[in-house]
Amino acid sequence: MYPRPIAENNRSARMLYMTAVWFVLFLWLLPMLAIIVTSFRTFDDIMAGNYWGWPSEFNIIDNYTAVFTQTDMLTYFRNSLIITVPSVVAVLILSTMTGFVFSRYPFRGATLLFAIFIGGNFMPHQIFMIPVRDLMVALGLYDTFGALIIFHVAFQLGFATLFMRNFIAALPGELFQAARAEGASPLQILVIIVVPLVRPALAALSILLFTFIWNDYFWAIVLTQTDAVKPVTAGLANLRGEWVSSWNIISAATLIVAVPPVLMFFLMQKHFVSGLTMGAVKG
Repeated sequence: MYPRPIAENNRSARMLYMTAVWFVLFLWLLPMLAIIVTSFRTFDDIMAGNYWGWPSEFNIIDNYTAVFTQTDMLTYFRNSLIITVPSVVAVLILSTMTGFVFSRYPFRGATLLFAIFIGGNFMPHQIFMIPVRDLMVALGLYDTFGALIIFHVAFQLGFATLFMRNFIAALPGELFQAARAEGASPLQILVIIVVPLVRPALAALSILLFTFIWNDYFWAIVLTQTDAVKPVTAGLANLRGEWVSSWNIISAATLIVAVPPVLMFFLMQKHFVSGLTMGAVKG
């Protein structure tokens, strides 16, 4: 049940299709365009109600400079890096190990344990809010980097294990049989054989995990309270004033916050695409 391709000689249908694609793309990018234009405006322009019109005056340098001089965004950036980088590294290591075991070392109860790993991904995050918060308070980790790191590692591990298990299971079984015949231990097989072969998958997974964790807002406000621990997503909410908000500075800060995941994607785009398509065809 796939849509039939549009014939090349059917110019009217192709034109209609391209028009619809560009229209949907414009609607999808419209909020982003509004944020970009707002980050160029002056505060007076916004107070005058000019939200969608062309800026009466551009204030680009002052707005983006104010993000770092008038706010604590540098602290929030540092906090996000402290939370995101260890979480991504820990999930990559643990998911590779668990995916390797689930795919190559079957044992009694493996299916049930694997179902438990991925079952949490089908439940809404909000139902874990009170239990997770109470657990972090009981452990003395509330409002610390450790609370967010532990939670993100635990929550992302199910999806990452499913991701890595499928890639490792697609590797030829002859490689593992030959390694065992040579006397290689499971750890040696994992490090010497598996990891080099699944590097594209690890690159793709690292981009996804970095984006998920960096952009998290819900748990950032549930498990943190002070500015010394808050990541950039929770820090953006602090830029809103009680009576008046400088939306030009908030928009500029929002665009700056979006730079790291976008930059990471473009730097690793080749590995990301190859990782997602690895194993799609055989031959």
